[in-house]
Amino acid sequence: MKRWYDHISINLFWLGLNIRNTAVGSIFMPYLVNAFVPEAIKNTALGGMRTAGLVIAMLVQPAMGLLSDRSASRFGRRRPFIFVGVLFDLLFLAAIGLAGNYWVLLVVMLLQQFSANVSHGPLQGLIPDLVPEDQRGVSSAVKAIFELIPLILVGFAIAPLVGSGHLGWAITATAAGLFITMLLTVWLVKEEPLKEKPGTPFWPPMLRVVGMLGGILAGAAAGLLGGGLVGGLGGLIAWPLLGKETALSVGIGLGGGIAMIVAVVIGVWAGALATLGEDARKRSSFTWWVVNRLLFLAAITSIQGFAAFFLMYAFHISSEEAASMTGNLIMMVGVFTIISALPGGWLADRFGQKRMVGFSGILAAVGGFLLLALIWMPNMPLIYLIGAILGLATGLFMTTNWALGTKLVPPQEAGRYLGVSNLAGAGAGMIGAGIGGPVADALNARLPGLGYFAIFAAYAVLFLLSAVSLRGIREATIS
Repeated sequence: MKRWYDHISINLFWLGLNIRNTAVGSIFMPYLVNAFVPEAIKNTALGGMRTAGLVIAMLVQPAMGLLSDRSASRFGRRRPFIFVGVLFDLLFLAAIGLAGNYWVLLVVMLLQQFSANVSHGPLQGLIPDLVPEDQRGVSSAVKAIFELIPLILVGFAIAPLVGSGHLGWAITATAAGLFITMLLTVWLVKEEPLKEKPGTPFWPPMLRVVGMLGGILAGAAAGLLGGGLVGGLGGLIAWPLLGKETALSVGIGLGGGIAMIVAVVIGVWAGALATLGEDARKRSSFTWWVVNRLLFLAAITSIQGFAAFFLMYAFHISSEEAASMTGNLIMMVGVFTIISALPGGWLADRFGQKRMVGFSGILAAVGGFLLLALIWMPNMPLIYLIGAILGLATGLFMTTNWALGTKLVPPQEAGRYLGVSNLAGAGAGMIGAGIGGPVADALNARLPGLGYFAIFAAYAVLFLLSAVSLRGIREATIS
């Protein structure tokens, strides 16, 4: 029987890990890309960096988790990986501050993704290893809180440091949070070492991971092809009515949005078929649940990633000011995510999980479309309103979507099925940022601000489609 402080110690490293993830992905990366890359290609450069990093994460995280499963170290299975991963993390965090150009920064960020996932993969095993089944709900709730608090901490403390020109101190604060939570985890968590190394195979699970990655990449390729065809056709139709230049813009914007949608649907189905085989069709409700999850996450993570560049344009401010303003937006999202996540389970029980997941997609779409108004009406109250709406929608979605997913899988194979949800986590950034970045730059070159209008409108549509995709989930499959 675990006591209340055991749940805190077991999950404490999620706090440090997500401080690092939020600070690097939403604050440091856009700030430095803006410093190193010409204005005309900065969204493409940022999207490419995020996509490459997520490919590494998708491979390294499960690999390290599997290696930790097989570890017979006298220090335990998970803690040695957490310790070593953080030591390398600290090295690469320092290197971020020393990077002098984009290519050095890209290499450092990829190394950072590797080291972060050396810790991340094994960390996911602590709750199953140490917490009795009848207490895992409580422990998972503590984990969720530690994953959300960093949004507030980064917005309140780290982003303002970058905003005032103190990138070094911001990196130091991030490293301190990571290091302290790692030390407390290594010291307080008690693992019993395995008496003998298990015979768990390594390559069959890894081949399934490669299949999932291949599915996402195939989806992206199909999306680009489909988006190109639809965008070209739309441009040809618009040409006689709107003229050549406007028709080209319509084609690029429409093609980019279609590419994201096709990439999500084809990517999930290809990845699910590669991982689950014929079961992906037999349990199509589960596969559509992953589609729903990826549509929502692709939109919210991409908004978070491109927020700094969007705000720089909308408010005509410097990268330092944009970092601080992005922190305010992230902080508002974090506060309202926690506010809505706490009663999310009760609301789902009262009104139905599927209904609340759909409502969260519609609510997030309202916030996404309101973001477009900042182009014409840039003001802080509107930013806070948008942050509140997106936060409420995200908290509700994260609580109710996962609860819905757990009811769509066979209990005896829950791990095998829910592992496919990694398609949504890693694929979100690959699709939303990898496609959105080039589209933004191409359209901004034709008319300043048009690219941001197009991709943020596309993200709002993804939110709406996340609600529509629930039609593929049959109520009869929800027990």
